Amino acid sequence: MSGNDGHRDRLRARFQSSGLDSLHDHEALELLLFYALPRIDTKQIARDLIERFGSFHAVFDAPIEELKKIKGVGNNAAMLIKLIIPLSRRYMITPNRNSKILNSTEKAGRYLIPYFSAERDEVVYIMCFDAKYKLLSCKEMFRGSVSSASINVRKIVEHALETNSVSVIIAHNHISGVTHPSREDKDATRRIGEALKTVDITLADHIIITDGNYISMADLGLV
Repeated sequence: MSGNDGHRDRLRARFQSSGLDSLHDHEALELLLFYALPRIDTKQIARDLIERFGSFHAVFDAPIEELKKIKGVGNNAAMLIKLIIPLSRRYMITPNRNSKILNSTEKAGRYLIPYFSAERDEVVYIMCFDAKYKLLSCKEMFRGSVSSASINVRKIVEHALETNSVSVIIAHNHISGVTHPSREDKDATRRIGEALKTVDITLADHIIITDGNYISMADLGLV
């Protein structure tokens, strides 16, 4: 056994016995990289990644091509790093998929929160419902704020029609940390509501997600 093998075994043993909290940030990243770089000492690579991007958190937000500029980080290691956040999001979303009846603001808000976990972009989702508020679809529609030109109201209406919806909820996140709806949020909500009304579909709510919390524009009397 090489010295590197012994170090890896000791780091794995600490994780198995005491959990991830027993490891420093660079050690946690080093441990992850073991599985993409089985024959390379990942200690320095982990330190270089954190130094280059400024924090453990920022490493996972970095673009793949930027990650690959770090000596020792190839495509496999970069892909493994970039898988962590979407896999974590999938893990949090999956238990909710059986919660199909979302007939209150609280149920809808809590259902939506995991979809926005660790997002660094503003993302717009549409939730489509039948007459009993059974969830028919929860789909990402756009990346970009509701005030941006990328928001296509026609696509929202088309998706609602495709799913035979009776009502829909629009949801998006504020990466600024401010939950309260902006003027642009209000304008977009009005436009979407009016467009859906022309095809006899109700806009039931527009929910804004920020840092694990949510606010309902319907509850504020804005829908």
